[in-house]
Amino acid sequence: TSIDRLDFRIMENVAIFDSPGKGRGLKATKEFWAGDVIFSEPSISAVVFDRYSNDTNWEGLEMCSDVVIMGILERICHSCFRRQDKLQRCGQCKFGHYCDRTCQRAGWAEHKQECGAIKAYGKVPNENIRLVARIIWRLDKEGSVMSDMQLTTLEELEDHIDDMQEDELKELKVDIHNFLDFWPRSSKQHTIDNISHIFGVINCNGFTVSDQRGLQAVGVGLFANLCLVNHDCWPNCTVILNHGNQSAVNTMFHSQRRIELRSLGKIEEGEELTVSYVDFLNLSEERRRLLKTQYFFDCTCEHCKNHIKDDLKLGGLEVDGVKPTEEQVKEATDYCFQMLEKMDNARLNGNYHEVVKICKDCIEKTEPVLADTHIYQLRMWSTLSEVQAYLQFFNEAAEYARKMVQGYMKLYHPNNAVLGMAAMRAGVTHWQAGEIEVGHGMICKAYAILMVTHGPTHPITKDLEAMRMQTEMELRMFKQNEYVYHSMREAALKNKPMAMMHEPNSMEEGIKNLFHRRK
Repeated sequence: TSIDRLDFRIMENVAIFDSPGKGRGLKATKEFWAGDVIFSEPSISAVVFDRYSNDTNWEGLEMCSDVVIMGILERICHSCFRRQDKLQRCGQCKFGHYCDRTCQRAGWAEHKQECGAIKAYGKVPNENIRLVARIIWRLDKEGSVMSDMQLTTLEELEDHIDDMQEDELKELKVDIHNFLDFWPRSSKQHTIDNISHIFGVINCNGFTVSDQRGLQAVGVGLFANLCLVNHDCWPNCTVILNHGNQSAVNTMFHSQRRIELRSLGKIEEGEELTVSYVDFLNLSEERRRLLKTQYFFDCTCEHCKNHIKDDLKLGGLEVDGVKPTEEQVKEATDYCFQMLEKMDNARLNGNYHEVVKICKDCIEKTEPVLADTHIYQLRMWSTLSEVQAYLQFFNEAAEYARKMVQGYMKLYHPNNAVLGMAAMRAGVTHWQAGEIEVGHGMICKAYAILMVTHGPTHPITKDLEAMRMQTEMELRMFKQNEYVYHSMREAALKNKPMAMMHEPNSMEEGIKNLFHRRK
């Protein structure tokens, strides 16, 4: 049977073991170094988020501001998850969207039964229902073990339904009710227990799927082996989505969506493999709260137990050995927190000039008091640098981006992907501001980190390599003749400026929360 095939549950590099206090986990069966791919795994299934796939009132939205159009009207290919301006729509259900016929053929195995079900149902169910349906159709077709590399079955994974709060259970019941309405009578029928188990599994194990550049979360998928990797707030691994070759003309050569588990540093043989489910920038108390409410366990990692770096995250600014009083730090922290709420509201409304005003007022009052590692101050700097770059005030944007990276370097693991992305953004912003030396240095730093976290074949690393070569060439030119350099740069900017993002949506957001939780 398919379960018997799992009796030898060991891949070349990892093995399942009982992790003390955590249940099952994965350990290394050999030594690894920074940047090594420990394993690669295709998804059991994945779907595009509702917000990128609904067809609601596009005409009305086009009358909104340009910023809203950029944020909402982007479409995502349902096969390769690339962002595209124009996609071809499935002629049958009118729901599936694809880059071209090649992508449509590549995605047909997953979409075939979904297509008929949507037509019969008359509407498109939410992303959770679509993902559960795709998973069950695949289980019905292939059985519980879908590849020789699969270390666990979905039946063996925890669903944590007994741990859910009352409001979560209500949502689950609504989803199951709607799922039963959507599920075709012609498909194999399943018990409520089996269906609710799959919903529970994706609720606490769904992995955020990003676009082709890894800059924006656009969907959710399930990866069986990844579900076995336990959490640590200071992990020894990171996980990224690598779309591989999705541009092949022939569907046969389309590679599958897959995640890569990559080592962040040296890992000894027998050591447990861990990733972080939440952003380390949160205080230990907040991380523990998030992990308990979202993933149903109490974190006992060293960084939580010993509150490591919490003092830096809410610290005061020391000048010539003199620190502000606790009362001054608390007052500045509280004020910053209030301003962050106002700033978030202004940003959601696309009122970017108001965002700048709020951030500047807040920074003027709190910067003399709060440390450069204070998490609220870092958020202010991050937002202000993004928005100022969007508004093309590059000199100010560069200053705050640099401060943010300096703060991040004192808090994050040196090979953290968030730090790498922040350094990349800062590098580009300095380049835009004409500060070529600092820009090149930041881009080199980002490239070194992303070579570990993403690897040389990932599109974002390839982008960075191109930027690194360009800024290196410009730096040489700058050192030879500043006047000629600036003249050529002005001409180049008019033709093709180096651009990373079109609107102020933080690039780091897509990787701060790797695991998808329905809000």
